[in-house]
Amino acid sequence: MRSTTFTRRRMVTAFGLAGVLATGSAIVVAINGSDSSQAATQSTQAAQAVTAARAISCSTATGSKPFYDGPSASKVYDARFSSSAAVPYLGTHTPQGAGTWWNWDGKKDLILVTAYRKGANSLIIGIDPATNKAVGAVAIAPTHAGGITTSNGWAFVQGGTNTIRKYKLSTLRTAMKAPKTPKINPVGPDRKVYGASFLTSYGGYLWSGKFNENGRDKMYQYKINSNGSLTTINKAWEVPTKTQGLMVTGSHFVFSTSYGRDKRSNLYVVRRGQPDLDKATLRCFRAPSMSEGITEYGGRAYLLFESGSHLYRSDPKTLNVIPRLHKATISSLTKLA
Repeated sequence: MRSTTFTRRRMVTAFGLAGVLATGSAIVVAINGSDSSQAATQSTQAAQAVTAARAISCSTATGSKPFYDGPSASKVYDARFSSSAAVPYLGTHTPQGAGTWWNWDGKKDLILVTAYRKGANSLIIGIDPATNKAVGAVAIAPTHAGGITTSNGWAFVQGGTNTIRKYKLSTLRTAMKAPKTPKINPVGPDRKVYGASFLTSYGGYLWSGKFNENGRDKMYQYKINSNGSLTTINKAWEVPTKTQGLMVTGSHFVFSTSYGRDKRSNLYVVRRGQPDLDKATLRCFRAPSMSEGITEYGGRAYLLFESGSHLYRSDPKTLNVIPRLHKATISSLTKLA
């Protein structure tokens, strides 16, 4: 689809405050057994008080000439990321999740973007990272679509706040190649989980967790079985406040966090192995406002933003209006921690 450049007149105030996030330490609760037993723990966990934890400082020194709209997020971000493919359907839908579909048609790969519109079907959009062009879009039942990932013959998409839907990749492939925007249905009932605000996969496992604007929360790891069912791994990982997206590598987690059109985002690069963020080796730095999903392809991280959506792009309060994916080499990120 043709890329559209948005222009607007607005005043932007650059923030000079230290990037310190006051957070809470979530209590790790082991989850075993069926979906219903996992869901039953949520009310108990919600009632638990959040304890004080070490504040995590984020790099805030800004650059002078960012490659994107609005003020610089940070020198760390500007030195690593660059502009990539335009995100289509911003005039009707708001993007949320980003994932990768390797060898989707026998020869090529796709970056997948999920997007929602209130009162309408959500979309799974395919973008060819080799050409930066959209190859198709598929409609799914309405959902906020906070995350998408593919593995083992299945596509997994957020259903509700605490559920995950699964779609056969063979069905999605046929629909992605079809004209217009055909609709596909999930296979079986939604899978109940602790949280599905964001999700991703790596090495045959899926990670899914909960967005929390008031403090740190948790994510869980699940083994992806051949029939698309998910087996819970008996371990919770702490996630930063306001987590919107996650990328997993063999050695690191990279969290995309944001909340508010007038506030910068933060990216956390966390060395894997320690589930407690206070004990983990990590680095945090500022990113442009309204970051969402993040995914890996070809040794690069692709970061998605919702700020280019029709809901936000004309609002003078939106700090950075970004209608494109941003990309950075994964090595430039993981060497930070």
